[in-house]
Formats: sequence, structure tokens, C-alpha cells
Amino acid sequence: MASSPGLPSSRRSGVLPGRGQPHGRRDLLRWPGIGAVLRWRHTRTVLQALVLGLAVLILLDGFFGPQLAPRNLAGTVPWVHWRGFVVLALLVAGNLFCMACPFMLPRRLAKRFGPARFPWPAFLRSKWLAVGLLLFFFWAYEAFSLWASPWLTAWVALTYFVLAFVVDGFFKGASFCKHVCPIGQFHFVNSMVSPTEVRVRDPAVCGDCATKDCIRGRYDPAVVPASGTLPAHARPIHLDAGSGQARLQMAEMGSGPASPRPADAASGRALGRRGLIQGGCELALFQPRKGGNGDCTFCMECIHACPHDNVGIILRPPLEELTRDPVRSGVGRLSRRPDWAALALLLCFGAFVNAFGMVEPMFALQAWAAEALGITSRALLLALFLGILYAGVPALLTGATAWLSRRWSGGSDLLRHRISTYAWSLVPLGMGMWTAHYLHHLLIGGWTLVPVVQEYLRDLGLPAGEPRWGAGAMVPESWLLPIEVFFLQVGLLLTLVAGFRIARREEGSRRRARRAFLPWAVLATLLCLAGIWLLLQPMEMRGTFQAL
Repeated sequence: MASSPGLPSSRRSGVLPGRGQPHGRRDLLRWPGIGAVLRWRHTRTVLQALVLGLAVLILLDGFFGPQLAPRNLAGTVPWVHWRGFVVLALLVAGNLFCMACPFMLPRRLAKRFGPARFPWPAFLRSKWLAVGLLLFFFWAYEAFSLWASPWLTAWVALTYFVLAFVVDGFFKGASFCKHVCPIGQFHFVNSMVSPTEVRVRDPAVCGDCATKDCIRGRYDPAVVPASGTLPAHARPIHLDAGSGQARLQMAEMGSGPASPRPADAASGRALGRRGLIQGGCELALFQPRKGGNGDCTFCMECIHACPHDNVGIILRPPLEELTRDPVRSGVGRLSRRPDWAALALLLCFGAFVNAFGMVEPMFALQAWAAEALGITSRALLLALFLGILYAGVPALLTGATAWLSRRWSGGSDLLRHRISTYAWSLVPLGMGMWTAHYLHHLLIGGWTLVPVVQEYLRDLGLPAGEPRWGAGAMVPESWLLPIEVFFLQVGLLLTLVAGFRIARREEGSRRRARRAFLPWAVLATLLCLAGIWLLLQPMEMRGTFQAL
């Protein structure tokens, strides 16, 4: 690829400035032992196969096993163990669930045998569909008491497999992961505080790269000649700042102008799979412009495809991604993506609402409202309640906070822009609450898995001993509240730091930054206090034999 005189290669290639310098010991791929495991090209497939095997066992027990949730794998593993381990994995290592996602193996079959040639509809290329699906899931979780029904839990899991198969069997790229999967959206947002990121090591190498295999995939040069032409879905995004919507002025996922190489090389559809050696990023994240963990499934395809070994898994400061606002490949500027901001706010406030749904004051409030309004349908009552708590209250609080922030700082920006800018400071607090809540269930009911597995094996006619149904707590009860409050307060601290850094970035002067930041600091503190109050309440122990 020809070089432009007078410009460093990082500027010519559009890589994010100040990122991707050689990282040495901060690169997990260069660590002894774990680096070799992560570099092995079959690591993800092995993890997916193991988790898929576990998913099959859960489905079988959910459909055919005992329908008392604490005695069924489908009643305990998804609602007690999986959620607890997921938040720990996000805090310690990053988006490990998407890396080991069991839905991806059936999806590979769909890509191989289905048409998989249609572009994802333009009007759905945002996070609004995912926001709606998350709201529906939060409602269904309470309305149908999913945690109490192994049979329904198994149906939810099976529906996930079918959706992944159908969506990616018809549409190009990883459309299910990027635009549909509610679980994936949880991981995309909360992995923004994770300590690791898949990123380039040296931007100069990317600037001089002639193939861009990290996004197009690597082909046998004897079949597909190398070309310096960048595929359509790797081009920069241009946002319509007037509407605040992410109008992607590009041919996404290979639907644009022809290229000397297959336009949809990530899935190998343009030439079938002829000559494809290694797939590239199916989520259209061009590594030099990627800019964080948003939409990244940790598939590591870019790592294996890079012909220069220039992509690593890099340790980073936890607030780096939240406090910067570059143009990110496949995403654009987060401050101009109200759909992404709505997703972040839903998951932040949702952490508190989800916990509120399991404490006695919520049950009392529902009973009072049902009598006062004359509503006899529990599903309708929950739709009203959760609509207010998940959507109405966050919109009111963040709208008022943004208005005060703008007024006190003397700003003139639109409220939706200010909300989209500062919403990201609340992500650590939301993650702190999710962690406190899910650890509460894991630490109290973690050992319940032992008797459930024992009974499962006995049902298969295998020797497993007498199930010990009294097993449960993993730590003394007196440890629970300090552990939970610790994670919540760390989340508050990180939120306050992130909020002030965003204010400094946006406002310039320290005085205006303090004024702009203060309302958001008050909101975060009030949410933290609400979280502590929730943790002090007796909580319904779903998935175990314990009650309130």
C-alpha cells in the first residue's frame, strides 16, 4: 500500500492516536502458559464445545428432570452459578462468556449450510432492538417466574439456540451477536470496565499493512490475490450529528462496492469457502480503529488472521474506555449514539431494579398497587411497574441530571447529547451493583450445585452418593454484606472518577467541569445509597431451598 509523505503511518491508517504501542508484559498472549493456550487457534472451539455440553445437560434436566428448581440443573446453574461467575470473569479477565458462547457452534452450521447472504436491515442497525429485548426479558423473568421453572428456563435456552441459528443462517456477519443477543449486550457494556482489551500492539505496523486480514480474513494467495483495497465494512463511520442517530454511511458487512477480495471474507460467503484459511472479524471491528470492548466477542479471529502478529490481549486501566470518545470502528462516537447510551442506562438502573424485585418492599408495593388500581393480572401489573422502573424513572432522573449539569456549567448542548456523553460514567456503578447482587446468590447458594449433580447422576443410574441438600453457603453469612458493599462502593468510586474525567474532557476548564460533574455525582451517590438499602433487605433466594 502506498504511503503518504509527511504523515505517520498511524495517521494514514486512521488508527486511534496514543493506542497500541508495544505492550510487553501487559500482553496476555506473551505470558508463559496462558499465552500459549490463548494463541492456540482451537481454544475457543474447545471452550464452546465444553459449554455446549453443559448446556445440553441443562436442557435435558430442564425438560425431563424434577421440576422443583433447587433440584434441577436448569433451576440452579443459570440463575445462581452462571450469573455469579460471569460478573467475576468480566471484572478479572473480560468477555469470557462470549468467547466460550455455546450458541456459536450451531451458528457455524447455519453459516455453512444456510444462505447467510442478506445484509442486516438498515433500520435495525442500532441497539434499540437489543434494548427492547432486554426490557422484554426483565419482564418475562418476573412475570413467568423463570427462576422457579426449569421447564421454562430450558425453553428460553432452546429459543436462544434457534434464534442464533436462524438469524445468522440468513444474514451476513455476526448479526445475532451485534444486534440481537440480550446477553451479549450485557457483556459488551460491562466489559468496558474489564482490565483487558483485544487491540493492536503497534499502530505503525497496521499503517503499513497491505492486506487488512484482521477484518477480511486470510485467504490462500494462490486462490485470492492480496489487495490493498479496504473492504466496505471496514471504512470509517460518519454520524448524523443533527439527529444524534448513528446513520452508518457505509456498506455494512460486505453489502457495498466490489473489492478485489471477497466483500464478505469474514464468513467466506463471496467465494464460498474456497481459499479461506482464517476468518476475520465478523462484527466489522477494524482493529486499528476499534477503540474498546464494545461489540467485541473476544473471538480472537483478528489475532489469528493478522499476518504480522500485531494483535494482542492487552491489560489496560479500567476507566480508559469509558472516559475517551474517539470514532470507534463499527460504533462511531458513543456521545452521538443515544441507542448505546440507552443500553448503558438500562443496564445500570436495571441492576438496582432487578434486586428490588426480590425484596419484601417490592412485594408489598405490588400488592398495594394491585388493590388500588384494581389490576388482577400479575403480568399486566409487572408490565406497568417494570416499565416505570426500567424506563420511566431512568429517563426522568437522567433528564433532570443532564438539565442541571448543563445549566450549572453554562453549556448549550442538547440534553440527549449530554445524557449520551455522561451516561458512560454510570457503567462502573451498575457493574458494582450487578456484582454485589449476583455474588449474594452465588455465595449463599454456590454449593447447591453438588447435590443437584449427585441427583442427576443417580437418575442416570451412576453411583454418586446420597445428595446433601443442606449444602449451600460458600462463605460465612457474616461476610456477605461487607463483600457486597465493597463492590458497590468501588463501583461508585470508579463512577465518580470517570464522571469527572468526562467533564474535564467536555468542559475544558476545571471550574466548569466541577459544575457539570456535580449533578451526576449526586445521582451516582443516591443510587449507591439505594443499593446499600437493597442489600440490607431480606432477599428472596431463588434457585435454592432458602426463602426470604
